[in-house]
Amino acid sequence: MIDGAALEELTAALPGRISTTPADLTRYSRDQGPILEAALPVAVVRARSVEDVQVLLRWATRHGVPVVSRGAGSGVSGGAHATTGCVILSLELMNRIVEVHPDDETAVVEPGVINADLNAAVARYGLMYAPDPASYRWSTLGGNVATNAGGLRCAKYGVTRDSVLALDVVLADGTLISTGHRTFKGVAGYDLTALITGSEGTLGVVVGITVRLRYLPQAIHTLAAFFDDFPQAAAGVLAIGRARVQPAILELLDGRTLEALDGAHGSDLRLRGGSLLLVQTDGYGAAAEAAAVREVLTGLGAVISEQGSDEADRLIDLRRHSRGDEVDDLYRVGEDVAVPKSKLVPYVAALEDMAVRHGVNLKVVAHAGDGNLHPTFWVERSEGPVAQECLEKALDESVRHALDLGGTITGEHGVGQYKRRWLAWEQSPEVIDLQARLKQVFDPSNILNPGKAIVS
Repeated sequence: MIDGAALEELTAALPGRISTTPADLTRYSRDQGPILEAALPVAVVRARSVEDVQVLLRWATRHGVPVVSRGAGSGVSGGAHATTGCVILSLELMNRIVEVHPDDETAVVEPGVINADLNAAVARYGLMYAPDPASYRWSTLGGNVATNAGGLRCAKYGVTRDSVLALDVVLADGTLISTGHRTFKGVAGYDLTALITGSEGTLGVVVGITVRLRYLPQAIHTLAAFFDDFPQAAAGVLAIGRARVQPAILELLDGRTLEALDGAHGSDLRLRGGSLLLVQTDGYGAAAEAAAVREVLTGLGAVISEQGSDEADRLIDLRRHSRGDEVDDLYRVGEDVAVPKSKLVPYVAALEDMAVRHGVNLKVVAHAGDGNLHPTFWVERSEGPVAQECLEKALDESVRHALDLGGTITGEHGVGQYKRRWLAWEQSPEVIDLQARLKQVFDPSNILNPGKAIVS
């Protein structure tokens, strides 16, 4: 534990930056992920500059105090949960868009910049920042980098790592380093930028980000294709690929998800089909690509919404919020496994079998363009602890089966605290050991987000 003198030293070094009020300690103690072991930090530091971060980490190294950095707290894997005796480092006030270079198609931002705010700032130049997690309206770029966040546009534009060119990072001892380059190409030395992106705050604290921007599409066409069932819709995903059309967004929702949306928004989606495939094409060829997609999907029996792109665009927005907010509910568990696209149908069939055998409910949404699924199992609260055990068994089996099909335990949410129990299922002891040794090089005292992301 931090003694009073050490905390007084930190308060004197960072005047006006430290809070120990019960309300702040509680507010900053967690993200949106499931809680395995609840803990409160001893203090919250709201940094306003790189120097603030350096002062904190030098102090933490001297006193052996764990530091958990966070942005908006929108993560769903517990990567920003407080651990016993830690200090929470909030980067939300470091929110400047430092530079935008339209001709270079790059921007330099601080980690607290909101994803949507960056997009609003660069739209005037005909540019966009491509990664768009469902939380893009409130998640920060620093948090997106920490988890290598994905989003709906991943099918065409990739995940966060594909848009990060360079990073400014404060190491555990307070040393400031810069990695990467401001050019699209650059192969000098080891790719530390790629390594730190997705490291969930375990290797250093990101204090500056240089991102690659993309062209804002001149045209967008969105189709809502209703199928009788999930297998038919998944067949549509493969058919679009075989037609060699690359949608910007390709999302798949099963019948139970449509029922949930109807219940929440008063729509009639489930009456129109047993599964919904949302397809968005963009760019100068958007109309031609949409026409090709329409032809392919109608040939497979899909009913394409005749209400046009406006309705389909509204459905895209509903899709971003289709998993619900109760991600930490003991009676609702969900994941973000990914499997090869060709395995979508057999994997969902296996999920449905698991739900029946374990006596739980299931709904599935998927970033179908890259095989990233978000299955959610749930039971009624009234069913009690036994039902919770059934949920956990179904969840474990679903993760194991995704690995058996050549998939991964996390497509975009990160390992955090919650998924460390599955990491050894996916990675060999040799790989896990190598990661632990890398962690020791960057953070020899193990003060940066300990107990998260890797098994050490």
